[in-house]
Amino acid sequence: MSSHYDVVGVKVLQQNGLNVEVVVNTLIANAAVEFTAYYYFTNLRMHCTGLEGEGIKGVIEDARLEDLSHFEACLQRIYELGGSLPNDAMDFIKMSGCEFLQLPPVKTDLKAILDKCLKAEQGAIVNWNKLCQLTQGKDPVTYDLAKDILAEEIEHEAWFLELIHGRPSGHMRRKYSGESPHSGKHSRALER
Repeated sequence: MSSHYDVVGVKVLQQNGLNVEVVVNTLIANAAVEFTAYYYFTNLRMHCTGLEGEGIKGVIEDARLEDLSHFEACLQRIYELGGSLPNDAMDFIKMSGCEFLQLPPVKTDLKAILDKCLKAEQGAIVNWNKLCQLTQGKDPVTYDLAKDILAEEIEHEAWFLELIHGRPSGHMRRKYSGESPHSGKHSRALER
């Protein structure tokens, strides 16, 4: 992170007690997870076959497009805080730790696909909650972004719990795929 500019927006946060470098690194790591999850969810969705798979595709599609929106929402804040994305896309993808989202051995095993989706959403909840804890009371802009994404990740977890375990989630279909009702204000990725 370069600080050869007089960036008041960063200095104020440091005066608030924020470790800006930790927040930037966490944002970059979370962006890597969201970007990579978007890719893997795309692949997993393609393998939801048969009548049962058709219904699952819609739920994965909503989560998948919202993950893309989450990735996009991180970018502006990363750069505002003096960070940047890795130059090498492979480094960025490896940083995500999302290899577990690769297709299961039986590529059309819907239960295995749903288990992977659930695990991804639960990991995202932990990641975004960590960023909320780092920024609460110190960085209102990043906190607002993190709490909005966290709200959507909690919804996504509930959707997959419903599909796997029959646990009612209160899931209401989005007006359109990728709507991002909480975090959409932070991203222009899928504006309608």
